[in-house]
Amino acid sequence: MQTWQFIVQNYTQVLELTFEHLWLVLVSTALAVVVGIPLGILITRRPLLNKPVLGLANVIQTIPSLALFGILLPAPWIGARADRLAILALTLYALLPMIRNTYVGIKSVDRAIIEAGRGMGMTDHQLLWQVELPLSLGVIVAGVRVATVISVGLATIAAAIGAGGLGEYIFRGLAMVNNQVILAGAIPAALLALAADFGLGWLEKSLSPR
Repeated sequence: MQTWQFIVQNYTQVLELTFEHLWLVLVSTALAVVVGIPLGILITRRPLLNKPVLGLANVIQTIPSLALFGILLPAPWIGARADRLAILALTLYALLPMIRNTYVGIKSVDRAIIEAGRGMGMTDHQLLWQVELPLSLGVIVAGVRVATVISVGLATIAAAIGAGGLGEYIFRGLAMVNNQVILAGAIPAALLALAADFGLGWLEKSLSPR
């Protein structure tokens, strides 16, 4: 009850930090989509690149978030701004589900359908855009869903480098040993993750082939 009173009393700052959090998540997820989906398509066409690309994305996932922030900090232009640094780190973490789900989605398309398309004279480009991508959209959106939920959680840690977001309250509450302040950041962050999971889950089901 006291936590809700704290949130109501400080709703302006809570909203401001929530919008900062959303900004970090939306920009990083959009960048991951722009980079990850083409990479996923590429490795379906160039099997030799499969292991190096997925292997690198897996390695990035295993690096602890604070360690990754530290690695990226000396980078020119990126390290000069905390928000740029956080967005780059979140984008790197979101790449694996994007690449993997795009690859799996395209590869799981029934080969008989693809061969039927080839028999009709469709080019590889036409097969990709008119057959493979439409049939794999549900799986690709599942990757976006996973990437978004991961980004919502990791964006709270971005406050440790001054990038803003709801993590500001969490770290402040930890420093003050104040559960109200911690929950003022943790509860909205959890609600954002649940909303993203529910919304994208609905979209995933609606786009999955029936």
